[in-house]
Amino acid sequence: MKRVQLVLGDITSLEVDVIVNAANNSLMGGSGVDGAIHHAGGPQILEECMAIRKRQGGCPTGEAVITTGGNLKAKFVIHTVGPVWSGNDREEEERLLGNAYRNSLLLAVSNMVKTIAFPSISTGTYRFPKKRAAEIAIHEVEVFLAKDDSLQQVIFCCFDQKNFDIYMELLGP
Repeated sequence: MKRVQLVLGDITSLEVDVIVNAANNSLMGGSGVDGAIHHAGGPQILEECMAIRKRQGGCPTGEAVITTGGNLKAKFVIHTVGPVWSGNDREEEERLLGNAYRNSLLLAVSNMVKTIAFPSISTGTYRFPKKRAAEIAIHEVEVFLAKDDSLQQVIFCCFDQKNFDIYMELLGP
């Protein structure tokens, strides 16, 4: 089995150790994948996010926090905050997106998970260019996996055909 896989579908339905949530800084749920994960996972995820907020005041852009999976098939949810794309500081926005993937992977490994699934972070409401976001995501995962052998599988889960096609082109057969 390839360590990096691509699927088209709903990340909330995947049977993996951890799914990654493209969260906002408040961790209180939102639209897109964030809303879907909070809805499918139930109130336990929100309660744990509220405890994190109380402890540290939310989650800074590029950082990641972990909660249980609530009612999801996944054991855990890693909530990471990608940057809002403005294009005014492209280098910083790209660095922060890379950090979101890297910090999610580090948090997964520190929690001894073997399988992780990522959505396409920052490409919805946050308007990050889809192809550039996919390039950054794939790069960060490949660099991480070259140094780490504890993760058995990383899945890129695309909700829409456009993102799926971009990842398919970049990952190859």
